Amino acid sequence: MLRFLGRVVVVTGAGNGLGKEYALAFGARGASVVVNDLGGNTSGDSSQSSRPADEVVKLIQAGGGKAVADYNSVENGKAVIQTAIDNFGRIDILVNNAGILRDKSFVNMTEQDWDLVHRIHLRAAYSLTHAAWPYMRKQQFGRVIFTTSTSGLYGNFGQANYSAAKMGLVGLSNTLSFEGAKYNITCNAIAPTAFSRLTQGLLPSGAEENLKPEFVMPLVLYLCHESCSDTGSLFEVAGGWIGKVRLQKSSGAMVRRANAPMTAEDVRDNWKDIISFAKPLYHLTQTDQVSHIMNVVETISNNDGKQTNDIFTQTFSYTSNQVILYALAVGCSLRQPNSLRFLYENHENFSVLPTFSVIPAQSLSLPMLTSGKLGLEIDLTRVLHGEQYIELYKPLPTSGTMTLKGKIVDVLDKGSGAVVIYDVEMFDETETLISLNQFVIFSVGSGNFGGKKTSENQRPTVAAPKRKADQVCRETTSIDQAALYRLTGDENPLHIDPSFASVAGFSRPILHGLCSFGHAVRHVLHTYANDDPTLFKATKVRFNKPVDPGQTIETHMWREGNRIFFESKVPESNQTVLTGGYMDLHKVVLNTNSPGATQESSKSTTTTTTTTKSSGVDLKARAVFDEINKRAKSQPDLVKKIGAIIVFDITKDGKAQQSWTIDGKKGSIYEGKPQEGTTAQVTITVDDNDFVDLASGKASAPALFAKGKVKAKGNVMLAQKLSVLFKDQAKL
Repeated sequence: MLRFLGRVVVVTGAGNGLGKEYALAFGARGASVVVNDLGGNTSGDSSQSSRPADEVVKLIQAGGGKAVADYNSVENGKAVIQTAIDNFGRIDILVNNAGILRDKSFVNMTEQDWDLVHRIHLRAAYSLTHAAWPYMRKQQFGRVIFTTSTSGLYGNFGQANYSAAKMGLVGLSNTLSFEGAKYNITCNAIAPTAFSRLTQGLLPSGAEENLKPEFVMPLVLYLCHESCSDTGSLFEVAGGWIGKVRLQKSSGAMVRRANAPMTAEDVRDNWKDIISFAKPLYHLTQTDQVSHIMNVVETISNNDGKQTNDIFTQTFSYTSNQVILYALAVGCSLRQPNSLRFLYENHENFSVLPTFSVIPAQSLSLPMLTSGKLGLEIDLTRVLHGEQYIELYKPLPTSGTMTLKGKIVDVLDKGSGAVVIYDVEMFDETETLISLNQFVIFSVGSGNFGGKKTSENQRPTVAAPKRKADQVCRETTSIDQAALYRLTGDENPLHIDPSFASVAGFSRPILHGLCSFGHAVRHVLHTYANDDPTLFKATKVRFNKPVDPGQTIETHMWREGNRIFFESKVPESNQTVLTGGYMDLHKVVLNTNSPGATQESSKSTTTTTTTTKSSGVDLKARAVFDEINKRAKSQPDLVKKIGAIIVFDITKDGKAQQSWTIDGKKGSIYEGKPQEGTTAQVTITVDDNDFVDLASGKASAPALFAKGKVKAKGNVMLAQKLSVLFKDQAKL
């Protein structure tokens, strides 16, 4: 439990609403609290009353806490802080919460309306914080909260005075966060939405229950605790939801041309790029902002604007045949029923895999890398594909003639080589932007030219969460996978010619990185979008290690909202081949079934894809099922004797953790729910430990059923057929 023993807190406007909730919570957790409240009304123009502050003090004291009342106006900040010093000898935490409203449309607003709101919100916060600041500096500790508003962030009709004052608090908090950093003083701003005297006429009816002040209070307590070091941040909070808010800007455009006057027409002609947030920029400090501007200006000065303004353009035409060929090249198969939409041009939902976008875009790579515009020499035999980003603004057409526009974004000096970053935009026949690809290429031996090390224009990879994957998808590639993929346009002999691969340092030809990427994105699209490419928004990945044709690609996935983090491994080599990956979706449609029927065979070479949901909990049942599966495979007809589809839902501590399916019709056992097109006839729910006892013969099913430790639904009689597996095969 977060405690505040020995801390002294000043909460302004603490007689009602949010302030009261903060004061009571601090008091209950051991802090000494100064309950400041003038006792006026919401417009700040009525007589004063000590009652609100006194009542809150009594409540804190009744709970065994320490508190004193302060009736000073927040405009007299020194007096408020002096109350803390006189009674408790210090001031550790200041919550600037007091406020009033004088809402009027701008045309009807008086100077008094404007000035009074600014005095109570902005000037008072200055006065209070300025009075507390020397004490906090001296004791090397302080926590300051400024209460801004969504009216300041987004504007609100009739609140010009209020919104301007509230936005001023954000600027004050940001600046003081820098000035207080060396003294362990943090400053943060919150924009709460809660039912109170100030908001009861502004919020919709029925909002009181879901927008209680108590749903805001925990954020304030955490930000003020000594364990929280976050500073200079802005948070929206309402109804139990909390989110961090930040400013960002578009990547913009350099509209000034070298040796030419800058005109309004230049602005007009670049307006689309100026306002586009396709590649937003975010600065942590003003220094970052100034550095960005200077880098842009230096580009004009050093390169006469050539690198910034050079656009490489060409057209690329493709048909449905190329779309289908690509789908086959990245592992789509008729064994996977959902893949038909990517393989049959007359399918009612015939679609293009999102990663096909890289095929047209890649056709600009050679012209851009050999253009002479990079300012350094590139040896194409020593070029490695480092990272790839794809963003779709609309689903890809199934055929057509596309216009490609490429632009060199940055060239970075990494010492041992150069990193070339370039964007390729693709427009359809109506000149509508449909996709963006960003290539990050590493040129070995081209470094040490004195260039910059990082680029704010590079789309970053993001590390996967540090927990067990939520989903895992495994797919064995074909020995001919690289031979097939090279027909999509990448004819590098490294992927087909053993002699060339040997010279390059590989024991055999390797799979194209973009082919591995295509497999991984298919896995995520299947698992979290039910194979619907219209739900795809963007994806990013870093290429870490190569895959050999015929090896298994195992994609581990973690979901956080509509972003799916992923990385891919090769079990045969125990190497991670794709890292830092994520896919952003417009909407998640979870699909825990495998992309296609699992092939249990055989003597012929087949591609097998399975998807499993990982609970993040180690289960003993997994080892049992692995053993049953291994023994059942030695007798192929054993599982078919069951003749029914039976699902085990394994629980632990009363919570469902993982499912296994015994498909007696197809003769297979696999982790997860029944595959698409099949339905469980019996579902058995049992605890992990009880299942192990059952499988090893230590417990009987009837006994566990009688005790309520085994639950079954569906045609329970079919469960008797499991005896052929458990009685004879699974005594471990």
